[in-house]
Amino acid sequence: MPFGVDEAGKGPALGSMFAAAVYCDDSATLPDGIADSKRLTPDRREELATTIRGDDRIHVGVAEIPTDRIDDPETDMNTLAVTAHAEAIATAVAGLEPETDTISGLCDACDTDADRFAKRVADACLEEFQLEPALEIEARHGADDDSTLVGAASIVAKVERDTHVTALAAEYDAYDTVGSGYPSDPNTREFLESYVDDHDELPPCARESWSTCEDVLAAAQQTGLEQF
Repeated sequence: MPFGVDEAGKGPALGSMFAAAVYCDDSATLPDGIADSKRLTPDRREELATTIRGDDRIHVGVAEIPTDRIDDPETDMNTLAVTAHAEAIATAVAGLEPETDTISGLCDACDTDADRFAKRVADACLEEFQLEPALEIEARHGADDDSTLVGAASIVAKVERDTHVTALAAEYDAYDTVGSGYPSDPNTREFLESYVDDHDELPPCARESWSTCEDVLAAAQQTGLEQF
């Protein structure tokens, strides 16, 4: 399979989700040491992502889903993950002239039903991005762990997400840290609480529809009522 796709940032309460697609005719072209991004240090991820992007034989596509789209009540995270995967694929293969009529690829499944996720991504590639030639897409859970191409995509997506979080930290430098953005991160929770205390609203980078953000805002509003 000449391309692999993965996402980063589906679960955080802050910031965008990213998907990346990595395409190359020969997976041996990829640098040594590729693994699921979660198994690598930040420095190693950065190094590998730079090497991947710097090789003309490797084609990379990245899609970003910002918080306003995540909070849109007319959609859901599985649908947004489908769209992000399809957009990343469309960007990665744009302008390519493959030798075969069909390009095959593997996605890390973002749905409990991997086959359903693969079909939805393939349909989105055709309907939303009018991709030609035809695509044969497979999806598997844990593909970032057992496919070098999907592992490469996971690294690129994770570096994009990390860069995004670093930019958020710089934007909100009046606070100690925004943390990782994940609901389980006490630094992220502290940032949300401090921002709401100061502004009586959630920061624009927050996913307002996430229960963590809703809980922080509700607690602040309740505290305000109790002061009267």
